[in-house]
Amino acid sequence: MSLDHTLDYLRTRYRGVFLLAAAAVPLLLCAVLAAFRESLTTATAALLLVLFVVAVAASGDRVAGVLAALSSGVWFDFFLTQPYQRFTIDDPNDIEVAVLLVLVGAGVTELALWGRRQQHRASRRTGYLDGILQAAELAAGTTAAQQDVIRRVGEQIREVLDLERCRFVPRGDVPLQAIRIDHDGVVRIGGQVVDVDRVGLPTDQEIGLVVRSGGVTCGHYLLTAATRVARPSLEQRRVAVLLADQVGTLVAGGGPGYEAQDAP
Repeated sequence: MSLDHTLDYLRTRYRGVFLLAAAAVPLLLCAVLAAFRESLTTATAALLLVLFVVAVAASGDRVAGVLAALSSGVWFDFFLTQPYQRFTIDDPNDIEVAVLLVLVGAGVTELALWGRRQQHRASRRTGYLDGILQAAELAAGTTAAQQDVIRRVGEQIREVLDLERCRFVPRGDVPLQAIRIDHDGVVRIGGQVVDVDRVGLPTDQEIGLVVRSGGVTCGHYLLTAATRVARPSLEQRRVAVLLADQVGTLVAGGGPGYEAQDAP
């Protein structure tokens, strides 16, 4: 496990402790700095608090970042600005520093969250590409392994779309589904486009994903999302279509005799 994954696990596992530390450490730090405020400038104290706020905000936990920023601003006011040990500030410059502490924390938190989202998307796209390449490699394998390829591609489709079940049925064994994922990745019910991002995939019946080769239907993957609403993105649905196309090439070249394959 990488260091990032380890830190993410610990932060998730002990999030309550992490949030408590985000709120409490600025109090302790300001209390310690207050003992040296005669020889410590306000700017230096603020920079030390900013370092802590940035460290917390960089974790990508929005609540922790805001807590650290607010706590730093409050205790900076209480311990390090005149009048001391009162929640008031007389100097406009100190007011500016306190406000900047909060803004820095909020800003760094949002930047960290944006960066993590971009990293997650890049990692997910790499995983999709690996899955497609793996499916293409498997489809080029021996005939004895082709039934297993159909099942394994079904598992990949199920994982990509976050479904509960995906089963393959050969051409002629099932009519065209009323609900289907078209080759462009768009979901339609009787010709009407479904806004998957808003309402998710239907849960009351199976969804058809046509397996094609050269424009000819070779079979279907029947998809089930029964107990929870799945909202795969258009990108994910197009990946599922590409995966199904690999099986289409395989089935078209394998002739009859392919049995229904279930990806539980």
